Parts: sequence; C-alpha cells; structure tokens
Amino acid sequence: MQVKILKYSLVAISILLIFRVNAQDSLSLVDALKLGLENNYQIQITKSNLEIAKNNNSWGEAGLFPSLELSTYQSNRHDEGPNQLTGQQQDYSTNILAPSISMNWLLFGGYAVQLSKKNLALLEQNSESSSALVVENTIQAIILAYYKILMEEEKLIILNQIMTLSRDRFDYMQVKKNIGNAVTYDVLQAQNAYLSDSSAFLLQQMSLRTANMNLNLLMAENADKKFVLTDRFSDEETHFNLDDLKANMLSNNKTLRNQYINQQLLQNNVKLSQSGLYPSIGMSSAYDLSTSRLKYVGMDAISGDAYDYYINFSLNFNLFNGGKTRRAIANAKIAENIGNLQLEELEQNMIILLTTQYDLYSIRKQLLAVAKENTKSTKLNLDISEDKFKTGAINSFNLRDIQLLYLNTAFRDLESTYDLIQSKTELLRISGGIISEFN
Repeated sequence: MQVKILKYSLVAISILLIFRVNAQDSLSLVDALKLGLENNYQIQITKSNLEIAKNNNSWGEAGLFPSLELSTYQSNRHDEGPNQLTGQQQDYSTNILAPSISMNWLLFGGYAVQLSKKNLALLEQNSESSSALVVENTIQAIILAYYKILMEEEKLIILNQIMTLSRDRFDYMQVKKNIGNAVTYDVLQAQNAYLSDSSAFLLQQMSLRTANMNLNLLMAENADKKFVLTDRFSDEETHFNLDDLKANMLSNNKTLRNQYINQQLLQNNVKLSQSGLYPSIGMSSAYDLSTSRLKYVGMDAISGDAYDYYINFSLNFNLFNGGKTRRAIANAKIAENIGNLQLEELEQNMIILLTTQYDLYSIRKQLLAVAKENTKSTKLNLDISEDKFKTGAINSFNLRDIQLLYLNTAFRDLESTYDLIQSKTELLRISGGIISEFN
C-alpha cells in the first residue's frame, strides 16, 4: 500500500512540475548575467561606495580652497549703574547685534594639498577596481550557479530513469511472484531498491530547489521564482596559453591592481610626511559689524555702529617637535617597504594560483573525457543487464550493482563537466578576462 501511495505521489509531483515549467520564464546565461549585473546587492553597494569616492575626489576635499564662516553675536542685558550722562544710579538696558564673516586660507602647506588630491584620485581608482572585482566575482558566481542548476536537473533526470527501472523491476517481480516464479525475498529486495531510488529522487528535487534559490539570490530575484534555463549543460573546450594568461593577470587582475594602487598611496604618504619639513603659510581675514543700543529709563535710546576688518598672514615653521616629523617619515618609508614586499608576495602567490588552476583545467579536460567514455560503457552495460535479468542470466543483486555503477559514473560525468566549467571561469577571473568574456 505504501509503495502505491509513493508511486502516485511521484506521478503527481511530475505532473505538477510539468504545469509549473509551462508557467515559468525562460532564462539564458546571458539573461542571468544581465539581471545579476543590474540587480545584485553587492554590486549596488560597490556602486554607492564608488560614488562616495568620486564625490571625495575634489580640490575642495584636498584643502585647496579657503574656508568662509559667517557668525552673529546678539546680546540683551538689563543692568543698574551710573548714568554716563548724569552720573546718577539708574536702570538701563543694552542691545548688541554683531555679525561677522571670516576667511582662513592655507596658501602653502608643504605640497600637502597636491599630495592629498593625488591620494583622493588613487582612492577613486581603488574603488573602481574594487567595484570591478565584485563584478568579476558576481559573474563567476552566476555562471557557476546557472550551471549548477543544469547539473542538478540532469541528475534528477538520471535518478528518474533509475527509479523508473526500479519500479518496473518491482512490478516485474510482483508478477513473477503471482505466477510462482519468484519468492517474497526477491519482491522485497526490488521494493527496497525502488524505495531507495525514490528517496534519492525526492532529495535531488530539494537540491535542485536550493540551487534555484542560490541563483535567484545572485540576481536579486524572489527566492521562489522559477526559470526554465535554456542553455545546454556542456562546455566548449578552450585552449589557454599559460604565458598569455600570466601577462594578462599581471596587467588586468583586479586584486593586483588594487595592490599597485595601495603601493602608490604608500609612496605618497612618504611625501606627505615630508611636508612637515616645510613651512606653512596661511592667510586669515575678517569683517566685523557691531550695532549697539543703550537706553536709560526715562530717556531716549542711544544707538551706535562700529565695524572693523583685517587681513593677516602667518608663517609657521616647526623647528623642533621631539623628532615626531622625522619618525613619521621613517615609519612611512618602512610602510612603503612592507608594501613592496607584500606586492612581490602577492604576485608570486597569484602566479602559483594561476599555474595550479591551469594544470587543474588540463587534468579536468582529461577526466571529463574518461568520465564520458565510462558513462557510455556503463549505460550500455545497464541496458544489456536489464535483458539478462529478465532471462535469468543474472540475479537481482548483479542488476542492482550495475544500476548503482551507472548512477555513480553518470553523476561523475556531470560533475566533471561542472568542474571543468569552474576551472575555466576561475582562469578567466584570475587573468582578468572574465568580464570581457561573459559581459
């Protein structure tokens, strides 16, 4: 009874999947990449960070222009004291309004302004490179997520084939038992195999659902939205040249480019610390206006205005500050040397990583060829074994072993294809060519 319920449930699921497929939107890999590049959350965040860096890259942020400040002072008082006119003690009130405008301008600060502007431009370049790095990672993630779904769909098809064979075998053994050519043990073994394959089929549906949700997350789509993927699960063989990949990596890899920019920042920081050795020249000016009103009790108010303005220049030269400037210069040079060592280490690590991925790609091409041949032979063996089982040439244990062998080799074939796609995209990402290849 449980087997019949399971059988009907699987049929119902298959029918439901057919109707859901008809209602789904088609999605090519190009479409998935387009949606991801437009809507991906991390890309939107990096775009905002880049906008901040662009806003900061200005001469005003670097300190080239003067600062202007407008302020106003207002006072109202009521006091008792001698009248300035009569000398008698008398209550009086005073009202004062004093607006002013002031300007401060650093005319020369040891080239600190120019160096700060260069640093702001480098920070913008760094933000652009970081944004491109996020785009590269997103493109790679979408490609792998897209092909992951295709692989899980292919696995589901294979499991459905195996489950169908197990169900046919179970039905066949039941018929044989009814006519007296099989015992209960044989029926139970066929039933267990069918139940096991059915469980694997249901679990694979869950894996497929998870893969769909992962792709939707990368495209910033609703998690439950379903797409019909139109690309085939295969990979066109690509011939890479290791020397060309290394040259492209050293010039285009975004991680290396960020490190190059950071090294330029460290070089500028040395010059910035040296600006403390130069004098600084500043200018300050202001214009003040004061309006006052004095009124004694029983007398008319006395009003008056006063104003003043000034332009001052200042020259500051640090003669001695306990060696802070010299230590800052020395520390900046040490930091620059550390950056050089980190850059050399990163270049070597990237070359090793690229070489390793190149070798892995070559090996995976061979593994895929072997897996495909193995799948063909095990599939043929399975077809032959089905006939042999029905004629009694092999028993149910032999047939089950052959079924599992075909399942494993078919899965290995699919996984080898996916592994090759993963190695290819990784090579393109490391060498800095994944955007031009897929965008």
